[in-house]
Amino acid sequence: MLLKERTEPMELIALRHLNRRMELSSQEKFQLWTMEKGYTGEVLFDRMTENLAEERYIIDDLLLKVNNSYFQLDKVIIAQDGVYLIDVKYHEGDYYLEGDKLYAVRSSREYKNPVIQLTRSETLFRQLLQNLKMNHLVRASVIFNNPEFTLYQAPIDQPIILPTQVKRFLQELNNTPSKLDESHKKLAQTLLSLHQVKNPFATLPDYQYERLEKGMHCQQCGSLNTEIGDYDLVCGKCDTHERIEKAIVRHIEEIKLLFPEEKITTQTVYKWCNGKVSRRTFLRVLKKNYKAVGTTKNAYFE
Repeated sequence: MLLKERTEPMELIALRHLNRRMELSSQEKFQLWTMEKGYTGEVLFDRMTENLAEERYIIDDLLLKVNNSYFQLDKVIIAQDGVYLIDVKYHEGDYYLEGDKLYAVRSSREYKNPVIQLTRSETLFRQLLQNLKMNHLVRASVIFNNPEFTLYQAPIDQPIILPTQVKRFLQELNNTPSKLDESHKKLAQTLLSLHQVKNPFATLPDYQYERLEKGMHCQQCGSLNTEIGDYDLVCGKCDTHERIEKAIVRHIEEIKLLFPEEKITTQTVYKWCNGKVSRRTFLRVLKKNYKAVGTTKNAYFE
């Protein structure tokens, strides 16, 4: 049973927005690329665990805080035989482990060793269970699920599951009987209640409103080369059509994410969208989809 499904990280969504409207540095572009790859891998693994049999609680994308230390778990599966902590990695290409470091063969770029990260998360999770006076066996694994990934010198005594082993791992999990009781339900409810909504480690480039390119971007390819045709926003690059109301709401949510302190007014949205449609249209969409606050002259929307 899926108790908490995965959603796109706010950091990733914000980076996508900024990438359309400003020139990111090479490091920022790499950050965006790695986050996109990581999210892709997590979603693919989610699909593989959708049809697990027996009784199990599944919690995706859990951010916890224990003794002032934060740690993130890509997937938690609560089963009769233990609590599975799973960290998903979607690395592509050839890699090797040397000591406690992970390197890409071709570029020699050093990456964080996911086993070290997992060990830290596992330790903190055990501390959490102790604090809660709950007794559950903990099983932690790093899963590499990109079929184009190869890890040389992979030690057999570490909790690493390689692409060729993922299917077998899930089959073994699926074939293990699992009946949940009240203690498992209590643990699941407690973990959900302890989930931290705001990630304190989210990092974004420095950006200012005035320096960001204005306009309405395509929902499909992200291009700002768009025009209004009849009742649609039409992309001049990929010819995607989107109903104008839906496009306006999408851009209002973009403003709210990038500038959470900014009051949403007709003028704010009009300027952000570079006057693609009339103020009257923006006002109509705001009134329909958001709650007006204040007097007519100084009204804003939430």
